[in-house]
Amino acid sequence: MAKKTETFTRYDTADYLESEEDIAAYLSACAEEDDPALFLAALGDIARARNITQLAAQTGMSRMGLYKALSGTGNPSFATVSKVAHALGLKITLATT
Repeated sequence: MAKKTETFTRYDTADYLESEEDIAAYLSACAEEDDPALFLAALGDIARARNITQLAAQTGMSRMGLYKALSGTGNPSFATVSKVAHALGLKITLATT
């Protein structure tokens, strides 16, 4: 009997962030999880969806530096997160729960 093999296509969240509404909903959902690594990874997904090379130029960071900072395992400063959010056209706000 022949062994059946399965093939899977690559999944990347960045491929599905097509509109500003998609991005806002995704980032809000990730922020609600209270997991800094997840939030940073979500920013990385958004950066890839928007053109990380252009974002690197806008923030004054290298592409590799951005990938590392926004990987979910990076540890960027708040200044870096703020700079990236601003370059993406996002506004950081705080609210009481």
